[in-house]
Amino acid sequence: MAKICPLFSGSSGNCTYIENKDTAILVDAGVSAKKITEALLSRGLDIEKIKAVFVTHEHIDHINGIRVFCSKNNIPVYMTKGTYQGMIDGNHSLQKVDVKILENDVDMKDFGVKYFHTMHDVNESCGYTFDLGNKKIGVCTDLGIVTDEVHNSLKGCDTVLLESNHDVKMLQNNALYPFPLKRRIMSENGHLSNNACAEEVGKLINCGATRFILAHLSRENNLPPLARETTKSMLLMNSFKETKDYLLSVASPQENDLIIL
Repeated sequence: MAKICPLFSGSSGNCTYIENKDTAILVDAGVSAKKITEALLSRGLDIEKIKAVFVTHEHIDHINGIRVFCSKNNIPVYMTKGTYQGMIDGNHSLQKVDVKILENDVDMKDFGVKYFHTMHDVNESCGYTFDLGNKKIGVCTDLGIVTDEVHNSLKGCDTVLLESNHDVKMLQNNALYPFPLKRRIMSENGHLSNNACAEEVGKLINCGATRFILAHLSRENNLPPLARETTKSMLLMNSFKETKDYLLSVASPQENDLIIL
């Protein structure tokens, strides 16, 4: 039985749990080891099942708990060469952590893992797909645009966790955000807007995807109901009906239930 849960999602920290049969993995560990452990235990999840952490990039909201959580639990960490270099350059300690540099696909018990490059303002960010045998899951956040590589990698997934970071009008009208920051967020190396996310969701439904989790929402420039309605409305314009053609949920910063796939 496959399970997925965005334990934490957003600029305050990201960590997604995926389980298949007797094996589990995490995508990112962007909060403290204590918080990750508490989140797992509160949902009745066995830490000993976790056999790897897959890192998307070196921003602190994706790596904050890696050193302590992985060294304490003897869990290997997979990342691109660029992400590894970014952590070293940023003085993020990986002491006593078993780091494995991604060069090829990763075959694990109960999991086949592929990574793909994303557009973000870091050394070498990536997303992941996880082949569980009869299910395929895609996890993709922190990207300014959906490139052909991203779309082709997510194509064929049954379940996709995809960034729906900001509403463009809310961001543009946010007086607390300086223009350079707004420009960065809306750039090709920034974050995916609600509209861009919705457009990609529609394309992925045409490729067979049936469940979507909108993730990495900005607290300042988005609202969960707004992100949801943006995607739902665009899908309705293309004659896709919720529950009939797809299932849709929005990841909150940390209060998310385990989803059985």
